[in-house]
Amino acid sequence: MADSDRRLKAVRHQAQDFGRVRDAHSSEIAEDYVELIADLLETTGDVRAVDLAQRFGVTPATVNNTVKRLVRDGLVRSERYRAIFLTGAGRALAERCRERHRVVRDFLIALGVDPVVAESDAEGIEHHVSGETLAAFVRHLRRAEGGGSSAR
Repeated sequence: MADSDRRLKAVRHQAQDFGRVRDAHSSEIAEDYVELIADLLETTGDVRAVDLAQRFGVTPATVNNTVKRLVRDGLVRSERYRAIFLTGAGRALAERCRERHRVVRDFLIALGVDPVVAESDAEGIEHHVSGETLAAFVRHLRRAEGGGSSAR
């Protein structure tokens, strides 16, 4: 293979990698919102925009804009001045995010990372880990636990 072909292949590969990261960033906010909404619904039974603004440390206007996008994407339903609820698709996404978070956190802990640090780091890593890498984490955890469940 000629040098120019190798360089072109490397450039294409790099573009694909950057594209994957951009895609992960674009879905990261939606994933964080549905995950927090699910948590709040379970713990308090009610989710309002002000609750989300406080938890995320953003303005109510930011929350309202994000919730509008989530409604448009079919992940939540909301009425003006009312609570926010997950749709079936939103609940499914929240559960996938929770499981991915648990696997990443548990993997980091298995590597010896302090649980508090692992919890914090998992919050960022979970959005960027590929399915292939996540599956490898699960295999490693199962081997380490003697074939048991990957989630704690």
